[in-house]
Amino acid sequence: MITESKYMQGKIIKGIAGFYYVNVVESGIFECKAKGAFRKDGIKPLVGDDAVIEVLDEKEMTGNITEILPRKNELIRPAVANIDQALVVFAVTKPKPHYNLLDRFLVMMERKEIPVVLCFNKTDIASHPEIAELKEVYTGCGYPVIFTSAKEEENISELKSLLKGKTTSIAGPSGVGKSSLINLLQSEVKMETGSISKKIDRGKHTTRHSELIVIGEDSYIMDTPGFSSLYVNDFEKEDLKYYFPEFTPFEGQCKFNGCDHIHEPGCAVKEAVEEGKIHKIRYEDYTEMYRGLKERKRY
Repeated sequence: MITESKYMQGKIIKGIAGFYYVNVVESGIFECKAKGAFRKDGIKPLVGDDAVIEVLDEKEMTGNITEILPRKNELIRPAVANIDQALVVFAVTKPKPHYNLLDRFLVMMERKEIPVVLCFNKTDIASHPEIAELKEVYTGCGYPVIFTSAKEEENISELKSLLKGKTTSIAGPSGVGKSSLINLLQSEVKMETGSISKKIDRGKHTTRHSELIVIGEDSYIMDTPGFSSLYVNDFEKEDLKYYFPEFTPFEGQCKFNGCDHIHEPGCAVKEAVEEGKIHKIRYEDYTEMYRGLKERKRY
């Protein structure tokens, strides 16, 4: 008896050893292979891809990926698609925030046009001046800023509301409490993964892979490894100013057209720094990145 093929749409949450695990809302996770046509066309399915699958066995939850739907964005490191936003986690203290590293990541996200939510953890051991400085530096840039304590579970519900209905890449250096926050975010989700989990966790696959974690209906988070290597400087130094959103209100007000806000006289951005309208820490990081791009071009 010939049975009619059943097609479903879902999101790839993990890819490992030629298998792709596709989460279909209200149906569960299907273990799939990608059809050969993808290889022929040079398309590699990515974690985060929205995909159409042909169900081979509903009971065993296996299928084939037949179509990759158009991507709205794509990151190379980590290899992931369709990120709605990035949640950048730093500690308020222990360790103190590395401003330049954080600002480099923000530049990369601005280039990819991926919105960022800034999360500063460990408020339970931080002082008020430390919190106030971070608030001052980054609320002026227009980024949403949230202060949390994973230990005290402070502001976790507020954080969850920022992630609802979105696919969020979570990034940050080690030691900031990122894993504790991720555990809290997914604590209430009970998914019937059963044998799929065992397949994913086979002993021979111990390498770290990108993986989306389901935290609610149409809500996913992804822990992003290799945070410090995320910054890509494959653009011209003259373009850097466009990736600092707090510079935008002063564009066109400088004495010279094409002002790079470094040495030029009559620079509206430098005046804004002097007047406290742009934070000095952010401007210093801008000049350091600009010089780095200038040096790179020289060699």
